Amino acid sequence: MSEETTQGGSRVAVIADTSVAIPDELVEQLGIRLVPYYVIIGKKILRDTIDIKRDEFYRWLPTATELPTTSNPGSGDYLTAFREAYQRTKEMVAITMTSIGSGAYQAATIAKEMATQEMSDAKILVVDTRQVAMAHGWAVIEAARAALAGAGLLRVDSVARETAFDAMLLQTADTLRYLYMGGRIGRAVHLFGALLNVKPIISMRDGEIVALGQARSRARVYDKMVETIADKVGYGARIKVAYIHAAALEELDQIRSRVERAFTVVESLVSELSPVLGVHTGPGTTGLAFVPAK
Repeated sequence: MSEETTQGGSRVAVIADTSVAIPDELVEQLGIRLVPYYVIIGKKILRDTIDIKRDEFYRWLPTATELPTTSNPGSGDYLTAFREAYQRTKEMVAITMTSIGSGAYQAATIAKEMATQEMSDAKILVVDTRQVAMAHGWAVIEAARAALAGAGLLRVDSVARETAFDAMLLQTADTLRYLYMGGRIGRAVHLFGALLNVKPIISMRDGEIVALGQARSRARVYDKMVETIADKVGYGARIKVAYIHAAALEELDQIRSRVERAFTVVESLVSELSPVLGVHTGPGTTGLAFVPAK
């Protein structure tokens, strides 16, 4: 057994949250500890993907007369995760979505200070990916793989940061209503009035939601997604792709066929957005998150 590992798993625990929307089987396989966000419907405070599941949420959301709200995990939630991880290892990396769109990074940072006072030999690093969904998720996956391969704390942290920097999210929806109502529309706000006739391409830049373009059909949006990937890595490049949807699985074949004709896809996943992200994107959202394959 490597000096870098402990019995029963990696030396470094990787902790993330339910907003990553990593497929459940991969979460289990890689030993990732997920801290739930919260979805608030009326007076009910529900743990994301635990108290409210994707299917029931996306069936209900279009009928809602008032948009649910969301809340990031608190410092106490992260402290609980750190305590649990400490039972196995003293080294942990917590990887959060963009600090501009959520308070999770701040909560995890506060919990880190609390944990290291309580467990003086614990070593905890917190990563602000400046990403969301599976652009955040790829950073978590690659960090967890590095940890399982025996990487030490600093290397796992570095892999998370490098992957987050390289990752890119591209998604579209029939409406920005949910982003607009939830106050998450950021720099894409200028598109809101035009969406009766166009489909937007939404991405992240510097930790904020941005609009990269628009088209009058989903087919053309998917073509533009391919063009955007090619602008970043070149046609034929080796990439890892997570195809993303919110109650729109049937749409992904159109994206997949275009991507796999244009690039060498060495790994692909299908990720359905968790309710905490679905609140802001709405059902019908489709897209992808990719990273160059190294």
